[in-house]
Amino acid sequence: MAKLIKAYGDNVKDVDISTLKDMQNIVGGYIEIVHISAEEMLIVNEEGLLFGLPFNSEASELAGITILGDAILTTRKEMK
Repeated sequence: MAKLIKAYGDNVKDVDISTLKDMQNIVGGYIEIVHISAEEMLIVNEEGLLFGLPFNSEASELAGITILGDAILTTRKEMK
């Protein structure tokens, strides 16, 4: 299952991302997919900068770009 990477450092394993609404509720708004490898991706809040969401250091390190707010780490297989 997918893993939630909270901006303030906590992680939650096995979050349910079976619907768009589930993903939106977890990240707090519209979603954006950030591909980090051929198989892994992050689901983030598309409007993180606009809403002034906090910096997510773990997700940013994984993605190689700045990620703001909570992020969901998942695989291509889980998104099917």
